[in-house]
Formats: sequence, C-alpha cells, structure tokens
Amino acid sequence: MAAAMTVIVGAGQAGAHAAVAARQAGLAGRLVLVGNEPHLPYERPPLSKAVLTEAAEPEPSWFFPAARYAELDIDILPGTAAVGIDMAAARVALADGRHLPFDRLLLATGGRARALEVPGGERALTLRTLDDARALRARLGPGVRVVCVGAGVIGLEVAAAAHARGATVTVLEAAPAALGRCTTPAMAEWIVGLHRAAGTTLHFGTAVAAITPEAVHGADGLRVPADLVVAGIGMQRNAEIAAAAGIAVDNGILVDACGATGRAGVFAAGDVAAFRHPGYGRILRLESWRHAQDHGIAVGRAMAGQAAPYDAIPWLWTDQLGRTIQIAGLPAEATRSVLRGTPDHGSFCAFHLDAAGRVVAATGVDAPREVRTAMALIRAATPVDPARLADPAVKLQALARPP
Repeated sequence: MAAAMTVIVGAGQAGAHAAVAARQAGLAGRLVLVGNEPHLPYERPPLSKAVLTEAAEPEPSWFFPAARYAELDIDILPGTAAVGIDMAAARVALADGRHLPFDRLLLATGGRARALEVPGGERALTLRTLDDARALRARLGPGVRVVCVGAGVIGLEVAAAAHARGATVTVLEAAPAALGRCTTPAMAEWIVGLHRAAGTTLHFGTAVAAITPEAVHGADGLRVPADLVVAGIGMQRNAEIAAAAGIAVDNGILVDACGATGRAGVFAAGDVAAFRHPGYGRILRLESWRHAQDHGIAVGRAMAGQAAPYDAIPWLWTDQLGRTIQIAGLPAEATRSVLRGTPDHGSFCAFHLDAAGRVVAATGVDAPREVRTAMALIRAATPVDPARLADPAVKLQALARPP
C-alpha cells in the first residue's frame, strides 16, 4: 500500500507552520509544500516596517531554515503555482504541467493585495510580498511625495515608514475614519493624531477617482500631487481554486472549528479560511500574523489526527511612529470603553466592554501586559467593574481571576 500523500498549497505563515506542526504531531507519508513565490516561507510583518525603513535592507526573516524542512522530510516547491484541483482524481494541477496526487489537502493560499480599480490604478504599488516591499523601498526617500490610499493597518504602516524615510506623506481614505475594521472610533482618532502630529496629511471621505502621472484625483475634486502612490485597500482571499473545485466558499473557504471543509481530507487555514469559532459561535474571517500562524498549527495537527477546536482570541499588532499598538478581541462588539492610563502620558490601554459589562476587546498602546490580561478577561466572559478596571491601583490580575 502506498504511503499517504499530503499536499499543502500556500507556503506563507499558515502553510509553513501547518507543515511543521503536522510532522511534529506524527504525520507520516510524503508531505509537499507548494508556494508560488520563489523564496523560502518568510515573515510578512517586517515588510511594512524594517524592510522599508532600515538603512541597509535586512535579510528576510525565514520561518524555518531550509535544513529544518529537510530534517522533517518536507518537500518544498517554491515558485510553483497551483492552478487547479481535481477532486474526483484527488490531485492538484501545477502551472508547470505537473500533477500532485493527495490523500490530504490543505489550502493555505492566503490573499492578495486588492487592486485599485480606477483609471490609472495600475500606477499604484501594493504591499503584500517580499518583492513588493523591495520595489517600494527602492522608491522611498527624502522629498518623495507619497500618497497612501487607504487608512487601514497597511496604509498607515506604509505612511509611517515613508515618513521615517523623509517623504512627504498624504493618506486618502474613502471611509469617514481610519481603521474601521480594527478598533473603536476613539482609538482610531488617537492613532490618526499620531500621524498628523508627525506631519502627515490625512483626508477622510475621499474616494480615489483616478491616478495620473502627476497626481491622485479624488472623486470630491481633491488633487494631491504624487511621485509615488501605494494602495492599501485590503486583501482579496485566494479562494478561487477552491470554488472551482466545488469546495464551499463564502468570502473565504468555509471550514469547521478544526479546519476541515465539507470535502473529506480537505482542509483550509489562515487568511483564506472562513472558520467557525466555538467561542463566538459563528464564522470569523481574520487577517493577522498571529491568526495565520496559530490556525496553521492547529490545522496541521488536525491533519495528523490531533484535531482540537481552534478558539484563539483574535489579536493583531502594528508599529507606527515609535508606538506599538495591540488590538485583542472584536472591538465592533463593544458599546463603551474604559481607559486605563492616560494617552498623553506613556502607555495606556482602552478596554472595550459590551452592554453586559464584559470585556470583549482591548486596544493597548505600549501596554503588552494590559493586553494579555484583557485576553484573559475576554475569554472569561464575565462582567467587570469599570471603575476598578480604570483604577491603576487595582491589580489587573485580580480582575482576571475567577470570582
């Protein structure tokens, strides 16, 4: 009897960690990791930070050295795109004409930067891959007029990096505020204040109508001269290959709490997955470094027979203008916020509470301990006293203990 064959399509954060976790959990047989980029799997967070700002371009931060994959008997096919899945024959078609049979298949295809679909939109750079970051780095410098389209995490990180390189920076956002999907309006406005204090110009409610060689033109008539335009308008999930194979997709590949699709032996993990979260009791679609890694590990173990529901608390982080901002939980579920610390003096944390007085999210600025405690409070799902939560004399750990 032939040994089982496992194929992982996508060699990013989720795919690479799934491969290693599966082997560590005892997965036997051949394991092939297919990636369409010509590099070993690498960390993406530095792409919008150190890769853009350091005087000398840093070496890529590999998840694991090549020797580790060899030690675990993981075959890597870099620079190899998967173009189709034949479910009846149980095989993956590659762009070079080869086919990989599978007994287990993990789709960790992530996403791609959303294109700016306006006249001249092809002039805008995007930032998703190492090669994207290198292209952007080469064009940043003192006096360069940079326009960032989008005031989400990537748009603001690029704005901060461009500022650090001496560029003149303008941010255009079609929505009425920044970071609409990440944190509360009050915290978003505080972060916007950081950028304005650094000299960045931000315009909200301004949709881009066109990009010409000299400027970005807003639908409201605004014209911003630009030498360099960067589009940070979100991610489009690479779920087309799954949909074409008849695997259920709804703005992501639909999977259960253990990463399994409705097709036997087929799993999905990371940014591309729309997964059922047992703690929230509904489908979540998350896009963050931590989620991609932890979900990949959990699904890798599930493929090796160690399935367990994935119930991690959502968490992301961003470095902007010398401040580290961490966001835990789902701020959209909050009805009020309680501040611990003062925004004008060092670190602080906003705890976001629901109508029942439970902590459902937190946004911390240079406050890692507070965010860690917030995650314990989110998981506990019990009401807390807002006055005690705000009082720095009350130890947070006491609030996090079960009553």
